[in-house]
Amino acid sequence: MSNLELGVIGNCNIAALIDAHATLVWGCFPRMDGDAVFHGLLNTDSQGRPPPDRAGEFSIQLVDQLHGEQAYVPNTAILRTTLYDHHGGIVEITDFAPRFALYERIYRPPMIVRRIQPVKGRPRILIRLSPRFENGALVPEITRGSNHIRYVSPAQTLRLTTNAPVSYVLEGRSFVLERPIDLLLGGDESLQAGIEATARDLFEHTQDHWRSWVRALSIPFEWQDAVIRAAITLKLCNFEETGAIVAALTTSIPEAQNTERNWDYRFCWLRDAYFVIHALNRLGVTRTMEDYLRFITDIVEDATEGELRPVYGITRDTAIDEVALDHLSGYRGHRPVRVGNQAHIQVQNDVYGSVVLASTHAFFDRRLTHPAGEALFEQLERLGNRAIAVFDKPDAGPWELRSIESVHTFSAVMCWAACDRLAKIARHIGLADRSAFWRREANRLHAIICERAWNEAMGCFVSSFDGQDLDATLLLLHEVDFLDASDPRFAATVTQVGRHLRTGDFLFRYVAKDDFGTPKTAFIICIFWYIDALAAIGRQDEARTLFETVLERRNNLGLLPEDIDPATGELWGNFPQTYSMVGLINSAMRLSRHWEDAF
Repeated sequence: MSNLELGVIGNCNIAALIDAHATLVWGCFPRMDGDAVFHGLLNTDSQGRPPPDRAGEFSIQLVDQLHGEQAYVPNTAILRTTLYDHHGGIVEITDFAPRFALYERIYRPPMIVRRIQPVKGRPRILIRLSPRFENGALVPEITRGSNHIRYVSPAQTLRLTTNAPVSYVLEGRSFVLERPIDLLLGGDESLQAGIEATARDLFEHTQDHWRSWVRALSIPFEWQDAVIRAAITLKLCNFEETGAIVAALTTSIPEAQNTERNWDYRFCWLRDAYFVIHALNRLGVTRTMEDYLRFITDIVEDATEGELRPVYGITRDTAIDEVALDHLSGYRGHRPVRVGNQAHIQVQNDVYGSVVLASTHAFFDRRLTHPAGEALFEQLERLGNRAIAVFDKPDAGPWELRSIESVHTFSAVMCWAACDRLAKIARHIGLADRSAFWRREANRLHAIICERAWNEAMGCFVSSFDGQDLDATLLLLHEVDFLDASDPRFAATVTQVGRHLRTGDFLFRYVAKDDFGTPKTAFIICIFWYIDALAAIGRQDEARTLFETVLERRNNLGLLPEDIDPATGELWGNFPQTYSMVGLINSAMRLSRHWEDAF
């Protein structure tokens, strides 16, 4: 049965998901938002069973398999799956996407390497490779050579180069694994060296690269393994060529059972990307921030009168209209399978604060090779002017409601944050007049928000101006410096949010009915926001206990999707979700004992 006990491999160009049976069930080529040539995850029946032909998968099956185990090579994005058969046979599969420094640049080809090693006995394996192009609609033309198979479509060609018996792969026949074999799947290019030597060199260089990357992280004393895995996973969601950061690597894994909340998350939400950058900065990953700043600087440059969309393609593409793929049955039969996301045409006024907040580090961080100056500040002022104009205007809000608009408190607060940070930036770079202007505007917005978003009868801030509903973004009022942690209004709001939105160990983003009914699952990032808020108001022990509990709900490899059923613990939603991994990192950094106090 399909579930989210999956591992992710990637190289900041492509990514793939592999289940505990060593089946590659999701992968797009030639980049992470591209053609889902491996889409088995989204083509199963209601019981999670694939179609008989297992199209859209790349599997390595052990005949008479008993069970499988998975683990990452420590401190890398290299995944190992160990399969056991009923006769004592053991096979180990090592999966990765090559990534390392080469010729003063990062080598990250659209390639997946699968290394198969016999460990014990005389195991028999069966290799099935069945890519389908145009997101599963097109069966490729297949040609073969002595050591390769080409899968051809009008748009692209995939080439498998292998020292396994090519005929057995083509015919789907099992064979005894007597020696190690390698499978290299990528573009239509010949190898420049032997198959085994190439696979070994790619493995060693990729392993060294990730371990060096991890060594540079500034991690907390406690929960180190969890934070390292979350950091690597966030990095895999970074399309390094442009600097964009996708919200997740999949599309259409539903937020809950029997719902149409199936969305494509392979795009860059300016809001989500800010939170990712903020978390990575805490870990010392400055290069990703610099790359993302390049991405949003180009977006700001393109923006008409400073008006931003909430979401962009990973090359700043705005033609990402949503369509349904009727030929795929969905995750456990949950249709529709969507490509594209209609949120790109929504009005979400928090985006102006998201971009300014993400950019603020560039003015203050002395580690950067090219710190920001007046040129970027002038661009950001355009966004600030837009924030002033729209802070009290209705929008779709952070939860992207499709037919309901309100003046959302979070959107208004993020507009205030744009003004607040512009005042601080201007003062830092010596522009006293501009600093005074933005401080006056920030103070004006702050006063209006406090008046309109505070509900006296409920004794807390609420989700919208003059409203009475609550949502989890209210937990961020201290995180973005709108309220001090000692402000009794913040503590009261945290208490009310916990009372109304918490179910068991998790927190709903809201409980009010929306376009698709009442939410059925909890949004995982929200419980991390709650943990952080508890710690901020002095409920540290409660926060630590809850954090430990939430960590136990990760999948077997330490990864999280978007949603969880609080009653059953079942994981739902697109995977892996950057929001969720960000929340883990932030809470660990906040709650961990300091290194100097640990001994």
